[in-house]
Amino acid sequence: MREQYGDIKLTALPGNVVQCEIDRPPNNFFDLELIRDMANCFDALDDDPNCRAIVLCSNGKHFCAGANFSTPDQTAEGDVLAAESADQRNPIYQEAVRLFGNKKPVIAAVQGAAVGGGLGVAMMADFRVVCESTRLTANFVKLGFTPGFGLTHTLPRAIGVQKSHLMFYTGRRIDGEIALAWGAADILTSALSLREKAIELATEIAENAPLALVSLREQLRSGIQEAVQAATDIEGSEQFWLTKTDDHFEGVQAVSERRVGNFTGK
Repeated sequence: MREQYGDIKLTALPGNVVQCEIDRPPNNFFDLELIRDMANCFDALDDDPNCRAIVLCSNGKHFCAGANFSTPDQTAEGDVLAAESADQRNPIYQEAVRLFGNKKPVIAAVQGAAVGGGLGVAMMADFRVVCESTRLTANFVKLGFTPGFGLTHTLPRAIGVQKSHLMFYTGRRIDGEIALAWGAADILTSALSLREKAIELATEIAENAPLALVSLREQLRSGIQEAVQAATDIEGSEQFWLTKTDDHFEGVQAVSERRVGNFTGK
């Protein structure tokens, strides 16, 4: 087993569990390279008989604070939305779709912020372990565009249509306690025991027959990769033109300045 895929560090744990740690502290912002490395890592673990469950975690204050909109060379158009036209599939979302095709159960240990596409990464997992510092946010409308990373499919699947609409339309964030109550999380624990509890759950799963686990997961998540592909096709197309608007540029500026956007509908 390789020990690293770019900024994804692998650690083999007892009980046929492998820890995959995103190592871009403190915010663990994502880009095309990170999502591709994660997909490559998961593909390799699918072929590893010593891996029966994956713990996805991160090194730093936040699980994944989304894409970095605050620096001049890291814009939504240039990184998250790397397609050259509205008809072209977004490369980063194509890598995201690959994540939904992996065979092994994934448990995400989510500390701090999981924002935008970072929330998409968390919702890709089978289970989420959260703590008091966890903040889940689908804040796309505050940035002047619409959800991505397949969230229009995965979030309603987990918490229901109405609660998803509430998060999408308002851009509000929810804490770990609300995430557990709504179904966006499965275990609420302290920040100190977050990773420990995720590993415990992964170990409990990995104790079981590996062929049965793979078969069960395929049944329970039947069609999810195709559904995420269809969702990201629409999401990417809509995001493409919305990132050309004045509202998007104002939204990025407003979020970076921690203020309400002055949107004009242009």
